Amino acid sequence: MSQNMTQDRATVPAAPPTGLVVMYAIAAGAVVANLYYAQPLVGLIAPALHLPDSVASLLVTFTQLGYATGLLLLVPLGDLVENRALAVRLVAASVLALAAAALAWSWPIFLAAALLTGLCSSAVQILVPMIATLTPDAVRGRVVGNVMGGLVLGILLARPVASLIAYVAGWRAVFAISAMGMAGLALVLRAKLPRVTPKADHGYGELIASMFRLYLTEPTLRRRAAYQCAAFGAFSLYWTAVPLFLTRAFHYTQFGIAVFALVGAAGAISAPLAGRLADAGYGRAGSAVSLSLILASFGVSALGAADHSVVLLALAGVALDFGVQANNVLGQRAIYALAPELRARLNGAYMAAFFAGGATGSAVASALLIRGGWALVATAGAAAPAAALVYFGTNEIRRHHAPHHG
Repeated sequence: MSQNMTQDRATVPAAPPTGLVVMYAIAAGAVVANLYYAQPLVGLIAPALHLPDSVASLLVTFTQLGYATGLLLLVPLGDLVENRALAVRLVAASVLALAAAALAWSWPIFLAAALLTGLCSSAVQILVPMIATLTPDAVRGRVVGNVMGGLVLGILLARPVASLIAYVAGWRAVFAISAMGMAGLALVLRAKLPRVTPKADHGYGELIASMFRLYLTEPTLRRRAAYQCAAFGAFSLYWTAVPLFLTRAFHYTQFGIAVFALVGAAGAISAPLAGRLADAGYGRAGSAVSLSLILASFGVSALGAADHSVVLLALAGVALDFGVQANNVLGQRAIYALAPELRARLNGAYMAAFFAGGATGSAVASALLIRGGWALVATAGAAAPAAALVYFGTNEIRRHHAPHHG
């Protein structure tokens, strides 16, 4: 760790004060919510911008592709430049992207704005490693879990909030309000975030190349990225398809979709719990349970669709959210323990795989629903965690023959 970073860390207590952790949690939730506002609004935005139903879920996919791009190309800068300035500039740039989405008059304009929104929202993955850097090893899982709890609430509340605002004031108001919120947040972060300055002993090109090499040199990263890629692909598939399904099969309005999505926010409680489990040494067992829960949730959703039961569909959503968020916290805790000087790159590589899965899930959601109904959506959703569990089991067998594992 660099002298500069050591000096910066010396200015904070051994464990970050509660107020600082709360600020990081709120900021992470507010920024990451921008990735999800379009998810329950596909049925409104696509016809308004004349985007065909069969590719309507691209409205969500482009945001996730932008985010994945930011994770690959911008987040590694957290190991090169001062973190506070980088995070603040990305949040400030998101104001322009969200304003463009609010004013878009055609679907190509909206998709471009969505791509830029996702790119700028990668700021959240500067914030999470920052708090990890400021936290001692003994309580890192708990602190990161608490910040991830705020991030998860942002993810889960984004859908009902977007639906409610759209119900009252139209879908454009969702992005306009968020743009104003990001402008205020950028000012707060600039005033309140501590400085974290890494050692800059390499160039940008070398930095990016070294991040890709991490997949070859860090087996823990490979495993955790694969588990969460599958988990988040299933998550994104479900939450992109279910608003469309509720509209068509249950004749829900945006208000009804908002209430349904609000139920899923119960899954946010898994993030702090998972952080404590990781600190206690139950990371692998927790991942097995989390992936199994995701798999089971699609079975429950299939029963709900067959029985025309909104209750079962909602329970499936809660179980899915719980499993995905818990698995993510467990994964981040594992990779943050690998090499502090590589933390931003490790996080970028991990989260890029995470959102590559998400982009894939959202991209196929509307096509699967149109071609095979919910039964096909549930089958595809279950396939991802099932594959991850097979990979997990294979790794557990190999683990007994390896000196180091994660």
